[in-house]
Amino acid sequence: MAGEEPLLRPSSPQSSTRSQEREEEEDALLTGRPASRSSRSQSFWRQVCLFTWAMLATIAVIIIAVVYQHEQSVPHARQRTGGWGPGGKPTGKRNMIFMVSDGMGPTSLSLTRSFTQYTQGLPWDETLILDQHLIGSSRTRSTSSLITDSAAGATAFSCGIKSYNGAISVLPDHSPCGTVLEAAKKAGYMTGLVVTTRITDATPACFASHANRREYEDLIAEQLIGKSPLGKQVDLLVGGGRCHFLPNTTSESCRADSKDVVQMAKDSGFNYIDNRGDFDALTSSSSVKLPLLALLARTDIPYEIDRVHATDIYPSEAEMATLALRALSAATQDSDKGFFIMIEGSRIDHAGHANDPAAQVHEVLAHDSAFAAALDFLDKEETEGILVSTSDHETGGLSTARQLHKEYPIYKWYPGVLANASQSSEFIGAEFGKYLKGDGQYHDRYQKRAYIREKLLEPMLGIKDASDEEVNSLIEAEAIWPPAYIFADMISRRAQIGWSTHGHSGKSENIHDHVDALADKNHIALDVNIYASSPSHAPPLVGNHENTDVGKFIADYLDVDIDAITAELKKKGVKTSSGDQNYTWMGPPTLPGKEDGDSLVTLDSYHGDFKLRKRAADEDCGCGMKH
Repeated sequence: MAGEEPLLRPSSPQSSTRSQEREEEEDALLTGRPASRSSRSQSFWRQVCLFTWAMLATIAVIIIAVVYQHEQSVPHARQRTGGWGPGGKPTGKRNMIFMVSDGMGPTSLSLTRSFTQYTQGLPWDETLILDQHLIGSSRTRSTSSLITDSAAGATAFSCGIKSYNGAISVLPDHSPCGTVLEAAKKAGYMTGLVVTTRITDATPACFASHANRREYEDLIAEQLIGKSPLGKQVDLLVGGGRCHFLPNTTSESCRADSKDVVQMAKDSGFNYIDNRGDFDALTSSSSVKLPLLALLARTDIPYEIDRVHATDIYPSEAEMATLALRALSAATQDSDKGFFIMIEGSRIDHAGHANDPAAQVHEVLAHDSAFAAALDFLDKEETEGILVSTSDHETGGLSTARQLHKEYPIYKWYPGVLANASQSSEFIGAEFGKYLKGDGQYHDRYQKRAYIREKLLEPMLGIKDASDEEVNSLIEAEAIWPPAYIFADMISRRAQIGWSTHGHSGKSENIHDHVDALADKNHIALDVNIYASSPSHAPPLVGNHENTDVGKFIADYLDVDIDAITAELKKKGVKTSSGDQNYTWMGPPTLPGKEDGDSLVTLDSYHGDFKLRKRAADEDCGCGMKH
């Protein structure tokens, strides 16, 4: 009938769904299996999962984008190759920094490392910067002795050839040998020398001058500024030794003649400075005018332990090195060649000669700081480069142990004793000398004892238990065994630091009796360490080598021809009537009153000299120190 609803109405979707769900629940009850979720429920959770995944993926993409952008904006140190090409050959523009730790042996590092750990409260495994760059060692004998001096040692570095003790880039036949610095200059590199001793001393002299004897420092001074057959070879000279450049008519001079080498240098274009103020002005300047001659001390720059009390007068090794590196870098900015520089921690050697352990640790630390400064320069410098450092020899026979008595010794040494010292034995000895020439000449023995204890030993060395015998030995000291040696021995004994010699000699047993038992002042026939900015920067020097291998490596890295320089130098000789070459410009072959003969190429033999004795008052030590 019209308007009547059907008896069976079609089911709606909702009722159908509910009916399906009831059937599934009933089936689950009968079978024991869980009922499946509805398609609607499944769809809902699927959407939740997709949304969550999309959110996480979006966040991940954002994070990656932010990190990438940050990494791109932060400068990163590029991989340093040291200038080595893929074929194992040096390539492209590159710089070579060569450092010499004169007189520093392995024990010097051990002594200084323990001293630093003690004074700074560092753990036992804390090391020096140098320790972290050890790659090998070198053998040091010369042609005339198993124990080299600095001249023969530096000749091995500069010429790549062994020669006799005292030779300044001269061979045993008294002919000149070309140096890596001269060859580098010929090849277009800029060159520099930085030292803490006299710039005319043996090590720097061997790179840019030629002399038959290291004692010819007046002659060496002239050659360093270009008064030599090859002309000007060094673009930057920084160190001490002003007295060898001034005429003997001036109070600061130590020359034997009236030549004004400073004026000669200025006339040939050198920029000259001689004080800390001018040095600081160069340091703060945007550019340094080259060539530069900076003579910042009359003789040697003071030991670091003394220099820290006069920083307004003398710069440190690290400061001088930093100025030099920056100046040479700027000077080679527009060149396709880099630079070669030799930087020497010169007075480690002198501290060894003096047997002064307090001065020694501070000198090693100063050199370690200069080494770190050079590494920092290489890391920041755009031009590739490498750093190689080694010693010419060991000085003093240093030992971190000393037997003071006949009884079996205890296994100890005391760095705290060295920490108490605030001045070197050299400085204290000089102060004592001034006193003796002043008020001391009017004082009796009792007053002199009081002065020594109250004004020198206690405030400068921290020694409060000096015996009367020790104090009397200072008062009675003679010129051949000066007070400075006694001051050094007093601190060495208390620290239980041993020395076998005051100079260059074979490594022998320590002599521990009274100071009169000590014999001479020698270097040590001991292998010394080789360090580098990275083992990959100096692979040919990894392991044990002759010292001449260091010089050959420098020449190979710079890709320069030393033999060509040697040939050019030999042309400068004057032929005699016998046809021999006479290189008069290198000074006499021997010192007056001394004949060398075969001793320059053969080892000496035993002469029956076994007794303990002192060096004669007028005998030259051959060590480069000014006595």
